Amino acid sequence: MLPRVLDSATPLLAELVTIGRAAPGGSADAEPVTLYDRHGVLVVRVGDAVVKAHQADRDGGPRLAARMAAAERLPHLLLPPAGPPRRVHGRVVTVWPYGEPVSPDDPPWEESGRLLARLHLTEPPATTPPLPRWERPARLARAVTGLDGGGAAERVILRAHASLPGWARGEETPPPPERSALIHGDWHLGQLVRAADGRWRLIDVEDLSIGDPVWDLARPAALVSAGVLPGADWARLLAGYTGAGGPAMPADGDLWRVLDVPARILAIQIAATCVKSARAEGRPLDGFETALVDTCSRIFATGRSPGR
Repeated sequence: MLPRVLDSATPLLAELVTIGRAAPGGSADAEPVTLYDRHGVLVVRVGDAVVKAHQADRDGGPRLAARMAAAERLPHLLLPPAGPPRRVHGRVVTVWPYGEPVSPDDPPWEESGRLLARLHLTEPPATTPPLPRWERPARLARAVTGLDGGGAAERVILRAHASLPGWARGEETPPPPERSALIHGDWHLGQLVRAADGRWRLIDVEDLSIGDPVWDLARPAALVSAGVLPGADWARLLAGYTGAGGPAMPADGDLWRVLDVPARILAIQIAATCVKSARAEGRPLDGFETALVDTCSRIFATGRSPGR
């Protein structure tokens, strides 16, 4: 999404702009610009301050505070916040320094893999309360909630969801992870920015958790399965990750053995989110969204990730 100038017409926008202008790096003279406005999330830049209004149903209590405290303790990996979370018009709002986003013309795949490996190899910092355990299936449940099967795409997604193991649908206790590490929890290239020192940092820490590091590879794996991420880019990411000693790779070297179900979950979750957004906006699915729905059809038909 390209940045665009805001008119601050709504109370929420006006308050975000006010917060940004008073934040470190903010400027009273800077023109407020939207960086992201989708899926119930609004991110506004004011000078070198970035203000984010989170989804209305996202946690803004002690768990978010612990995650932001972890970002403060790991500034070489994570962009640290510019203050504590607050509530504005019923929404959790956080403030961050601006970082330059990844250029789509030259994505730093190897660097991304190395940074992700460093995160996974880092001892989780002590926070109060402690960082939470990973809960990806809970996010899947939220994504499919509201799909009623009224359209063909919804029926495909619901059939794919029904084909998942019971633990992925919240019907059984999940198996213990093969390994445990500090994970980002929602990793993709949009979660990477170049900080003021010229080095890459991870952003959006509201899913930072302790869990199996394979989950941080699940989204790009889902996208390569859908054919919307080139296999060469996926290979570059893995080369950087494994070359830096990333622990998600199992000892037997069969990554898809541990990645298959997480990749299926992410494909279904992303497809469900896309379909719900398209329905809310009264528009047809675009090419990217259609590819994810088609992937769900193949998941249902084969019982595994198409990328395997």
